[in-house]
Amino acid sequence: MTSLSAVLPHLEQTLATQRLVFWHDADGEYAADLDALDLSGVTTVRVENNEYAVKNRVLHDEPTGKFLLYRGGTVPPGTGNWLLDLELAYGVFTADRTALVRQELGLTGTGIDDVVREHEKFFRAAKRVQSLKALLAVDDDADRLRAKMSAVVLGQREHSMLELTRTLLIENADGNRTKYEALAEQGLDGFHWAGTAKIYGYGAGAPSIDDFVLWMFRQAINGFASDTPGALRNIQLDFASLRNDRRSANALASLARRASESLSYASSIEDAELAELVGNDLFEDVERKVISALAHAVVKRTMSAREVSETIRTRQSSIWVDGYRELYAALGAASDLLSELATARFEIASFDDGLDQYRESWFRVDQLYRRFHFAARTTEYAGPLEALRVEVEKHYANRYLYELGNAWQQQIDAVDEWRSVTLRPQTRFFADRIEPLARKGNRRAVVIISDALRYEVADELRSRIRQEDKFDADLDAMLGVLPSYTQLGMAALLPHKTLGHSPNGDPVLVDGQRSDGTGNRNKVLALANGFAVQAEDVLAMPRSELRELYGAHQVLYVYHDRIDAVGDKARTERQVFEAADDALRELVDLIKRLTNANATNILVTADHGFLYQDTALPDAFYLSTKPQGNDLVATNRRYVLGRGLKDDPAFRKFEPEQLGLSSDLEVQIPKSIHRLKLPGAGSRFVHGGASLQEVVVPVLTVNKKRKSDTRPVNVEVLPETDKITTGQLVVKLFQSEPVNDKVQPRTLRAGIYIGETLISNQPELIFDQSSDEKRDRYQNVRMLLSQDANEFNNRSVEFRLEEQIPNTTQWRTYQRAQYLLKRSFMSDFDF
Repeated sequence: MTSLSAVLPHLEQTLATQRLVFWHDADGEYAADLDALDLSGVTTVRVENNEYAVKNRVLHDEPTGKFLLYRGGTVPPGTGNWLLDLELAYGVFTADRTALVRQELGLTGTGIDDVVREHEKFFRAAKRVQSLKALLAVDDDADRLRAKMSAVVLGQREHSMLELTRTLLIENADGNRTKYEALAEQGLDGFHWAGTAKIYGYGAGAPSIDDFVLWMFRQAINGFASDTPGALRNIQLDFASLRNDRRSANALASLARRASESLSYASSIEDAELAELVGNDLFEDVERKVISALAHAVVKRTMSAREVSETIRTRQSSIWVDGYRELYAALGAASDLLSELATARFEIASFDDGLDQYRESWFRVDQLYRRFHFAARTTEYAGPLEALRVEVEKHYANRYLYELGNAWQQQIDAVDEWRSVTLRPQTRFFADRIEPLARKGNRRAVVIISDALRYEVADELRSRIRQEDKFDADLDAMLGVLPSYTQLGMAALLPHKTLGHSPNGDPVLVDGQRSDGTGNRNKVLALANGFAVQAEDVLAMPRSELRELYGAHQVLYVYHDRIDAVGDKARTERQVFEAADDALRELVDLIKRLTNANATNILVTADHGFLYQDTALPDAFYLSTKPQGNDLVATNRRYVLGRGLKDDPAFRKFEPEQLGLSSDLEVQIPKSIHRLKLPGAGSRFVHGGASLQEVVVPVLTVNKKRKSDTRPVNVEVLPETDKITTGQLVVKLFQSEPVNDKVQPRTLRAGIYIGETLISNQPELIFDQSSDEKRDRYQNVRMLLSQDANEFNNRSVEFRLEEQIPNTTQWRTYQRAQYLLKRSFMSDFDF
């Protein structure tokens, strides 16, 4: 540091008490800046082989003037120095670097001079010193000074051991050493390792970041146990912070992978029981072991669905879970599906009873099957699911589809007409749902028709809509037309008096008019002041244009095609569940856009449902017989249209009048879930038949409210004591209600504070339990006190639950409880 700004105050102080000041600058480091000195009333003179003239001037020519006499370089010794008598009389000023640095820093603590002398290189850089000054407090001691110097070298403002360690570990995880080498270059690496030994208990003959990482993870594997109670408490607390803080979480994950390999951790848990690992998320190996064990347990039925669900819920707080969410979703769906089918009895008392049971409970098996396969197809690691996939397929096809199909077929065979007391027919949709709105004050309506939106998919759509703030949705159903295919289903939803096939089957005629395509549907809707539009056009419209379109018509029909467009093609039929997920997202977006355009009465429905099996169908699922008749007009995998169709036990035959159709075409449906074996299009995804999955057609009514109606779940703190007498505290927390569509999960963090000083670990907690049982909604949080907590003994401290303020990095207090910290010296032995 060569700036005169540090020297100036010393010079001014000396000149205030004496007329002559001799300044010896042996290295001449201030010579270049000497002319910049601005000392009021003082004359600056350079002594450069002009000693006699200088002496004459200050003693005879200007005997009362004030002078600063600057001498650079080496001063002659003894009598060779002609100014020696004056220097002895007035003394010599020397710019003591250590004293000057201390004064510039404004520090009064002990040991500062030793730090300055030891780290001279650091203090020669003016920019570093300026950065350091911004961090200092007047009473900083030598250790705090070195810590803050380390922070400056590492390019940060925080100087705690935790933050210095965080920066060095992040760098190490990136395979870099630049910052650590800068620390060593400034001679601060020794201070850092002395700090890790004192604060964390890490001592090594040749310390390094790599060695510290392995040591740290070894302590974590051992649960930070030590022969000396509380000795590893600080590293335990800081390790949790390093792993959970977003700034360092990715780096610690990288270091964990490296440490796991170095320590051969995977082999050490090869024989571990699932119960031993459920609460452990130290290494990614644990996540994989838990998933493998869960998959095996679900296949072998060694865990109940409840136990599987609880295990999966516990793992959602793992730091590794983001890479495995799809796997857990698949495991959960498979477990629930197999559990449902283990006790299911497909006993149907009547046609209407079958419809009721399907829409009240059985549809969930189809939903779980879809969720399993969607998750299994979208996960990066499908290996653990192979055995489970076989089990799911076997039970879904044989235990569910086949048995339910046969039981339902008995009811179909017993009816003379295709109608229900429980469900209104699809052909009455417009008359029952839309016309009453027009009669009630000329109210408008929007109908979204999503091709092949199966009832179970619509149930999930209902839930997703309800999770949106201010939105509500009610799910009902209607009995779909036979055959359950697009042309007839779409026509049935239009306003009409008669509905029937044209002589060649398609197009389907509505009151004698064609109903295929947007243009023809618009002609039919025009009679009811309606208009038809494609969903992609609505999604692309500006809000003003959509509002104008909605206001111009009594009813707006929006046609959406995602599921059927993918499932009806052999090349893409196995992607039908991904298409269903896309459809759900698009439909929510569509509904929100329409409500933003002032739409208030929105109904979502479908033309038909579908059957789907992910694996290739065995021959037993195909009919061995072929349809016969005088005139086979249309033959599909799930239906036949024709004239003079020959009766066959493999088919259920309907006259058009039995189906409410105005045409001369008879209809044959393969019984149960069987298909006709035809060349061409795929066979996994089918519709057109009479299965419950095909004919229970959803009707979802959507409403938007004026007031907010979603909120996070409530959580209560239930203290069991008002004192903290050991190095840890277990606090009981209670989620006061189940989560649902409108009461949503809440994430909180816990901490013990004295004022705003954190003196404990800071675990993150997730409250997402959907159980109605109170006992399922309790959880305990284990708080570990830091060594700093000892400074606050016999004082009141505060346990806090905090939640993050949305869209910020800030936190606010949610709940609090007061405790008296009252620890004896023996309490450390209870840690």
